Amino acid sequence: MTKDLNKKIRLYILISGRVQGIGFRFFTRHHASTLGITGYVKNLVNGKVEVVAEGKESDLEEFVRRLKQGPSLARVIDIKIDRRKYKGNFKRFSIEY
Repeated sequence: MTKDLNKKIRLYILISGRVQGIGFRFFTRHHASTLGITGYVKNLVNGKVEVVAEGKESDLEEFVRRLKQGPSLARVIDIKIDRRKYKGNFKRFSIEY
């Protein structure tokens, strides 16, 4: 079965490791914006980073590749990705607090 890389989807992503206090949210917002992805990024109290991202499947695949690398001071240990139905309720990509 082939993927439709232009199909719009939503991803719920949890990232763990050294991902807080090193610019990970700003890195995430920058790359989402350059790829035309909407949604948000947020630090969680448990030390993880939560990302909800919507866009074309091909753009989201590239986005996830970049998140796995992270900014230079980051150390991504684990990334969990849950594919969900596209809702289209974001106008841009933002940092939530």
